[in-house]
Amino acid sequence: MNLHEYQAKALLREYGMPSPQGGVVSTPDEAAAQAKALGGDSWAVKAQIHAGARAQAGGVRLVSSPEDAAAAARDMLGKHIVTAQTGPEGIAVKSVYVEMARNVAKEIYAAILVERKKASVVVLIGREGGKGVERTLARRETLFELPFGPNGAEQTGITELAEFLSIQQDQAEKVADKLTQARRAFIELDARLIEINPLALTAEGDVEALDAKMIIDDNAMWRHPELEELRDEDETHPQERAADRFEINYARADGDIGILTMGAGLGLATMDMVIDGGGRPANFMDVRPMATREQVAEGVKLLLDDERVKVILVMAVGGGLLHCDTIAEGLSSLFRKTGATKPVVYYAAGTGKEISEMTLKNQGVPVAITASMEEAVEEAVRIASVV
Repeated sequence: MNLHEYQAKALLREYGMPSPQGGVVSTPDEAAAQAKALGGDSWAVKAQIHAGARAQAGGVRLVSSPEDAAAAARDMLGKHIVTAQTGPEGIAVKSVYVEMARNVAKEIYAAILVERKKASVVVLIGREGGKGVERTLARRETLFELPFGPNGAEQTGITELAEFLSIQQDQAEKVADKLTQARRAFIELDARLIEINPLALTAEGDVEALDAKMIIDDNAMWRHPELEELRDEDETHPQERAADRFEINYARADGDIGILTMGAGLGLATMDMVIDGGGRPANFMDVRPMATREQVAEGVKLLLDDERVKVILVMAVGGGLLHCDTIAEGLSSLFRKTGATKPVVYYAAGTGKEISEMTLKNQGVPVAITASMEEAVEEAVRIASVV
């Protein structure tokens, strides 16, 4: 579950990570009133969408009067912001966050996540923060990993952090202390990512989160029912919401080849193969190991209803709890029920392969059965190019 900036900051404040005072509003007049209520002489007006790189797309504006705050809000609200993380359609802005501006002496980058190779939570820090930081973060050597022991951040690591950031030891102590609290939030809230960019060292010597991104693990939401009210359903595409209802792992992409697979690894590999073959995936879809044919049919329905999808590519590898024939039964039952004619390219291996292929042929599904993954991808790309 993605959180908006104002939501992430509110949670982090509860754990001791400070951020500027602010409020979320949904009209220009409310933006002006919020600026007046906060006081001061400068404010930041920020579009609240689930995507980064907002500043480059005009979604963050510094203003120096309540009237300017209203004008900035007017320019953002109802508009679609397009960034590298939104896709070409962009995301409509429904609300903006108005917060007090800060006198910043230094901006740095901080992220907390699970390092799979180490099977542990890591805290990474970059020398630079703010706009365009992604270019420098592409190289791991530009990041410093703050080491933690049983009692928190290790003192030798804090000293190394001071040298890495070219700041005084007492400043490094403050940074480490605030990131220790954010790390605790990460663990206790079952987060998948906390990103603070920038984490500011102010001219007054304080450490504050000027922006924050937080993703909560959906698989742990049963432990945090109090967080469910933070979910913004409007920020999730209707197809993705429908997939969630039927326990299907689904994510939209911007192509025209619909993909259904058994297994997340196979799904990612299929997307890579489609791209390498000159095609464009419309989605990622992984049906769970205990899926029923009804759930498979609902997954296929998402692809049939998607006007962008020209061909459906199915990679079925049967084994364990889910067999290929379950996939074929879900496919054929939906095609029979709807009379759909959208072409299907099908590759199967493992348990239920022969039965699944026979089922599809006997039920009249417009399917091309292939002998290999490579052949399946090649055929799907070919069909998408001519349909």
